[in-house]
Amino acid sequence: MCGINGIAYSKNSGRLVDEGRLVAMRDVLHHRGPDDGGVFVDGNIGLGHRRLSIVDPRHGIQPMFSGDRACAIVYNGEVYNHADYREDLEAKGYKFQNRSDTETILHLYEEYGRDCVDHLRGMFAFAIWDKRKSELFIARDRLGVKPLYYVHDEQGNLFFASEIKALLEVGAVKPQINFNALPDQLANHGTSGDETLYLGVKRLMPGHTMVWKDGKLDVREFWDVSFEPKHDPRSDAEYIEEWRDLFRKSVEMRLMADVPLGMFLSGGIDSSAIAAMMSTMVKEPIKTFSVGFREREANEFEYSRLVSKTFGTDHHEITITPKQFFDELPNLVWHEDEPIGFIASVPLYFVSKLAQEHVKVVLTGEGADETLAGYGRYAKALKLLSYGEKYESVTPSFLRDAVRGGVATLPGILNRKLNRTFLSRESDIENLFFDNFGVFPKRMQRDLFSRATKEKIADLDPYTRQNAWLEKCDADDVLDKLLYADTKTYLHELLMKQDQMSMAASIESRVPFLDHKLVEFSARMPREMKLRGNTTKWILREAMKGILPNEILDRAKMGFPVPVGNWFRGEFKHIVDEYVLGKRATDRGIFDADNVRKLVAAHNAGENHDERIWSLVNFEIWQRRFFDGEA
Repeated sequence: MCGINGIAYSKNSGRLVDEGRLVAMRDVLHHRGPDDGGVFVDGNIGLGHRRLSIVDPRHGIQPMFSGDRACAIVYNGEVYNHADYREDLEAKGYKFQNRSDTETILHLYEEYGRDCVDHLRGMFAFAIWDKRKSELFIARDRLGVKPLYYVHDEQGNLFFASEIKALLEVGAVKPQINFNALPDQLANHGTSGDETLYLGVKRLMPGHTMVWKDGKLDVREFWDVSFEPKHDPRSDAEYIEEWRDLFRKSVEMRLMADVPLGMFLSGGIDSSAIAAMMSTMVKEPIKTFSVGFREREANEFEYSRLVSKTFGTDHHEITITPKQFFDELPNLVWHEDEPIGFIASVPLYFVSKLAQEHVKVVLTGEGADETLAGYGRYAKALKLLSYGEKYESVTPSFLRDAVRGGVATLPGILNRKLNRTFLSRESDIENLFFDNFGVFPKRMQRDLFSRATKEKIADLDPYTRQNAWLEKCDADDVLDKLLYADTKTYLHELLMKQDQMSMAASIESRVPFLDHKLVEFSARMPREMKLRGNTTKWILREAMKGILPNEILDRAKMGFPVPVGNWFRGEFKHIVDEYVLGKRATDRGIFDADNVRKLVAAHNAGENHDERIWSLVNFEIWQRRFFDGEA
């Protein structure tokens, strides 16, 4: 992986690119590419690149140019099928100077123009300046594994980069909170559309391309996952065999590298399945890496060691202390650019640092849950939706209102449990899925925001974008609709966590479960191939029978447990006192101070609000780093 950046000034602006500013913008991304750096300036156009050398380390230097130097490319990612096109492109007269996938992308663009992306299998974000057309072409991979942020100002000037901090470095925008994105951020671990938490900064959405030509932008979608029509009828055994073959091929393709390679091994079924496949494809023992905490309930070492022993891996572990966790947090907020949505981002950084001592590339298990219904919330939501529909069909509205009012008067845990059911909520996907599993659901947000903040927010519904994805989805099955919405929102944030935390340690992460051919096949499978009864990821479990130990196949999903809730009540209560309850935080006037104090008191009294307090802590640290300029 690498870091890319660029500036394109419109003719109306009358500006030329200053190489010094371009380099400053580029070198904020040094951690993404410590091996090399390059720039290209052509009057009002500038491209920058930081390189982490993975494929053809000696010759893949960027920016890279076409033979006539009419096109220049900067590129972040890996295209695994690039060699498949070499012979055909050479037959058409294109001359290759090296073995890199970068040069193949450039020639594919010369041949097919904007449609070059249809030929690429992998993860990518790249920009090509085409001098003949006076166009800047930018593309992002289908699932959004690689990031791309941009600012398009009123004069038509375009600034883009792999990370937001590079845009801030050259003053493309002044750091300001995008208040319209706040409800989305605080409910869903991050923003769900093309907007970010910075006013004026957007992301190019996954599966999209963008052309800038003299100040004007043309953004188009080139790929989306389809759930219909379903595959022709076939037996379970046939589904399992075809899915396993696609998965095996995906893992094999992601072993493409000219540098040492390993994998993150949690001991869950996803990473264990990757380890099983890799073990049949490489001669040397796989280098595997695991992370955990000293609390027994907060590490999975028992399971990762079992998988390591089964497949004879060269296994490495790191145990993090709470002090290490919090000491590193401000630095990681800087790497993330926005408040860290997932608590597990911090241990991911530490295991990335461990891996960086041994390898340059790791494979990870992201994506299986969102494509194969791996989270327990899917089965719960489907049951609630089914029961709720029946409940509403036989219960008059006045009686439902009375029950809802009765639930509101119930004490403690009973109230909290029933508040998550159709007895207290409307029986639709927004209420029983999105809002039921949100960090700060709608009801809490009404109390969370101050009056001044509410006046700045145009739409207080944090699920506007999720509902838009539901409308766009072509699925007939409710489960598929949920998976589609999560693929567009929740998964995107997980991938950004994966990218930013691994790149903070200067290593590349690859995600075999998100090969687009595998994703397309999985989407069009019937529901029971993904969720059968209460068995999640059914086809993955069946595909791995006889390969993985039963202890791995049958274990319940653990996630990436971090005991931060207990830390906030105990030894690290001062973190909450400073960043949530402290004067600097409350004086900003974004949140209602009284309700925030009640939330913290409830957590200290034993209720579990760890993710909510985590969100508030990170929000304040983010403002101190990017708005107040603190190191």
